[in-house]
Amino acid sequence: MSNKLNIVFCWHMHQPWYRHANNGEYHLPWVYLHALKDYTDMAAHLENHPAMRCVVNFTPVLIEQIQDYAAQCTHWLDKGTDFADSLLNYLSGNLTIPSESSAREELISHCLRAHAPQMIHPYPNFSYLVNRITLDNDQNKLDKTGIAYLNDQFFHDLLTWYHISWMGYSLQQTDEVQALIEQGKDFTTEQRRQLIKLFDMELNRLLDRYKKLADSGQVELSMTPYAHPIVPLLIDFKTLKDASPEAAMPKHPAYPDGLERAKWHMQHGIEVFENCFGRKPKGIWLSEGAVSEDAVRMLQDFDIEWTASGEGVWQNSSFLSGTDLNNEDARRGLFSCNSLTDCSTRMFFRDDGLSDMIGFEYQSWDAEHAAKDFANHLSNIHSYIGESTHEHVVSIILDGENAWEYYPNNAWHFIDALYRELTSHDLITPGSFSEASDSCPVNELSKLCAGSWVYGTFSTWMGDADKNLGWDLLIEAKQAFDENIGKLPARQQEKATLQLAICEGSDWFWWFGDYNPSDSVRDFDNLYREQLQQLYKLLKLDIPEVLFQPVSHGGGNAENAGTMRRGQDH
Repeated sequence: MSNKLNIVFCWHMHQPWYRHANNGEYHLPWVYLHALKDYTDMAAHLENHPAMRCVVNFTPVLIEQIQDYAAQCTHWLDKGTDFADSLLNYLSGNLTIPSESSAREELISHCLRAHAPQMIHPYPNFSYLVNRITLDNDQNKLDKTGIAYLNDQFFHDLLTWYHISWMGYSLQQTDEVQALIEQGKDFTTEQRRQLIKLFDMELNRLLDRYKKLADSGQVELSMTPYAHPIVPLLIDFKTLKDASPEAAMPKHPAYPDGLERAKWHMQHGIEVFENCFGRKPKGIWLSEGAVSEDAVRMLQDFDIEWTASGEGVWQNSSFLSGTDLNNEDARRGLFSCNSLTDCSTRMFFRDDGLSDMIGFEYQSWDAEHAAKDFANHLSNIHSYIGESTHEHVVSIILDGENAWEYYPNNAWHFIDALYRELTSHDLITPGSFSEASDSCPVNELSKLCAGSWVYGTFSTWMGDADKNLGWDLLIEAKQAFDENIGKLPARQQEKATLQLAICEGSDWFWWFGDYNPSDSVRDFDNLYREQLQQLYKLLKLDIPEVLFQPVSHGGGNAENAGTMRRGQDH
């Protein structure tokens, strides 16, 4: 019998719901930009390395938004229809370049939302444009004195370069994009049209690429509940206290019918997933790896084979179970296939150290050196486990988008080297969580301490005064929903139910707090209150005055800078 170490890479693909409730416009462009830059490259890597196997997790709200952007591109090419995104309207020419200074500054600011060392500075023509409009080569300091005198061609070139920089390495190698890079400036209307035509092709085939990888058995596709809610908190606020016993609770003690709402997100998410990929997921990555005993047992009710969470949850659960974490053999439990008593859904726990090496450390290393270093760590784990290595699995879980803009060439050379190293290694077998569920002995967990992959707690979403206020506003909206939903016609009930789901997403609460940057807090605060206001409108109710007042102001640095984050960080 082979004694290779099982490793599972799980790439989590998620973007929040960015659409304004009143008009369907996208407030932020991260869905289509990350699709063109990261999701295309991640598919290309797998296509280039057919021996590499992994799990790719999609949130249904991301699936729907990718499909929507794909349709927008097609409609524009066919009929010239306006996009629901201002950046694409400017790029296409559907919006003329503004003459007012404040509007010009806003457009320029949008086109500077990129990690400059890897996405602006490598392109001399892009850098030249940016240097013309900034002070001291600082993209956060606009030189406003000359903005009024810039001609339209400047903005067309800036928009074109911004989109080139937000394309994956694989797309940048196409003849069309290479020709634009070589030309460097004076991009024409027709060239910008051809660029959007490329977007149309890539966005329309993107999800099918992953479906084909799943059909071939190379990739296991998994899912997160529909709108990315924190399921344990929906079910029971008291789970906050498992890992944070001193944390403050919202004014309201519970979310009304939270378990039923969690089941709704599961069922509707599965419907979206099946419509896209033609299969029901075997595994569920609960939003933010947030688990509790009730949440995992709910997955069993949906015949879900596996779920996963973070190392902090494993540590807290092991401590509650009486495990001596200082024992040299204790860490074997992190690499086990786990389950709760009388529960068929298996649980896996993320190796935080290895996952974060990819997320935050290797970006400054030589690609080949980084790949070999990662493989050496896995070899050390193989030696540590010993004869039963084949009965264990190392889980590497991180976002499939955010890390790569901090690497040269969108991490193309690093991931290429990593996949080559892992698929040729004598001691390692890349696979999926479903395979590990079938082949690895089960370690029974006597206790599961509720928490997430961020610190092993729920502190990122509840416990702070602003976060708790956000929950209280949601609960009051849910109470209004429960009292009035039955008064609406069936079609309006469906719309209101979907609107409630958007309001239940976790990303709103992530940003509330005075330690987060004020611009990002303002964006998500406004969007959140707008979504709640729309829910009251659909219920034919007056909007409470409190929803016209900010929940949070922010003012600090980005929370959890040491954990993987999504595109809204820009």
